[in-house]
Formats: sequence, structure tokens, C-alpha cells
Amino acid sequence: MTAFSLDGVPRPARWLGFAGLLPFWLALPGIWGPPANAGFALSAQLSYAAVILSFLGAVHWGRALAAPEQQDWHVLGWSVAPAIMGWLAAAWMDPAPALILLIVGHWAAFVVDMRAVAAGRFPRWYLQLRRPLAALAILPLALSLTAVWS
Repeated sequence: MTAFSLDGVPRPARWLGFAGLLPFWLALPGIWGPPANAGFALSAQLSYAAVILSFLGAVHWGRALAAPEQQDWHVLGWSVAPAIMGWLAAAWMDPAPALILLIVGHWAAFVVDMRAVAAGRFPRWYLQLRRPLAALAILPLALSLTAVWS
């Protein structure tokens, strides 16, 4: 099994994970298209990126519920941090800083997930799935950032 193999990933997780990337990418033509559509498309992408970031934190909350030894400030604190980052980005920031915060948040969530897999808190297949999903979620956010800055 190579570093980029999805062989060990359960089929439903693979399909649902990649399907979950669609809103990130479907917003791009609107962001890069006519200015009349750009605001709506950008708002949709920012909102979805915030929701998914919250979901990534909630994975850790759910794991802590199943493992009482993980119900500490560190694990539970991280599990709510992505939701707060997403809310700040979606509700309180202009588009460029919001996109930057969401990119950083998604990257941080991936790093925390790598550490959780290494510590044995999540199965190895979770990292196999998260690696391409993280990259394919961050890339359209970065492309949107370049549109906002242009």
C-alpha cells in the first residue's frame, strides 16, 4: 500500500469524502466568473468551508465520547476550535482574511489528524483518506484567494 493508496479506506467513506469536495469546486466558476455571481459563489464556498472545518473538529469530539481516557482539555479543546475558526471566517471577516483563516484551519485540522492517527486514536485508513481530501479542499480555497486578490 503506497502513501497515496485508498485501498484500505472503506468504500462509503471514500465516496462520501470525495463527494464532499464538490461544493468547494463548484463555487470556483462563479468566483472566477462574472462579478454579478462572484459574491454569492464566494459566500457559498466560505460557508461550506466553515461547515466542513467544524465537522473535522467534531470528529475528535465524537472520538472522545467513545474513549473516556481522551476526554481532556487538549482533545475536547481542539474539537471545538475548528468550529470557532469557521464561524469567525464566515461571519466576521472580509473574504481574503476569511479564506486565509479557512486555509490555515483546514491545514491545522489535517496536521492534528495526522498526529491522532500516529497516536492510534484513529484508524490508518483515516489518514489515507484525509491526505487527498485536505489537499483538494485547500486548493480551491487558495484559488479563490487568488481571485479575491486579483
